[in-house]
Amino acid sequence: MTEANTAIAHLIEVMARLRHPETGCPWDQVQDFPTIAPYTIEEAYEVEDAIAHGSPATLLDELGDLLFQVVYHARMAEERGWFAFDDVAGAIAAKMVRRHPHVFGTDDARTADQQVTAWEVQKASERAARAETGTLAGIPPGLPALTRAVKMTRRVARVGFEWPDAASVLDKLEEEAAELRAELNRHGDDVDPAAMRDEVGDLLFVLANLARKLDLDPEDCLRGANRKFERRFGFIEQSLLLEGKTPADSSLAEMDALWAEAKRHERAGD
Repeated sequence: MTEANTAIAHLIEVMARLRHPETGCPWDQVQDFPTIAPYTIEEAYEVEDAIAHGSPATLLDELGDLLFQVVYHARMAEERGWFAFDDVAGAIAAKMVRRHPHVFGTDDARTADQQVTAWEVQKASERAARAETGTLAGIPPGLPALTRAVKMTRRVARVGFEWPDAASVLDKLEEEAAELRAELNRHGDDVDPAAMRDEVGDLLFVLANLARKLDLDPEDCLRGANRKFERRFGFIEQSLLLEGKTPADSSLAEMDALWAEAKRHERAGD
């Protein structure tokens, strides 16, 4: 047995002991798929954050946490007689071999773009085999909304339902923004929450499309904007602290001025 196999076997054993109905951990004993699923999603985001920060040690730790989630779900499935971790590993290995015949079979070599196209063809075939019909079949509803919007519009674009270019998407964005403004002007402060949700949703959906047309990931764009906001507002707080103040003690004009200063520092590379 290789060192990697030994480590995996030990991890599976640790999970089994945590779930043992008599000697295991009380918290782990009572968990099920729905209660663990949020942790699985959270760990995936923490892996992304470790990558964004470029910390190998943190990435090592977070990948371990994510792997533990797979082992956790596999253990719960094994307890129900569905499948075990080895089945999970075997299934994904077989899928990767099946989807890469240019590596594991006799197909001609492919460029990265050709592989993306072939991958989608293969996935469509697998969906058909599972009797999942319709262009949008198989796109998980639990995905982050922006990511799901991109996946849906990418899928329909393959059958011709697509804007011709990014400029036309931007025109649609302006149209949706005008509709939102008109709704606000019509009702003032007495807006209909359902109508607002609908209009803002349309705006976000078009923005996700614009990112896709520009070969950008809207989730990544928004994460970057969040980090930028966090960094700039942190500058505001630190600057005010030097004056013995907090944002609550300050005017909007003061904070706007410090925001502009934070932007100047960033452009200057401070």
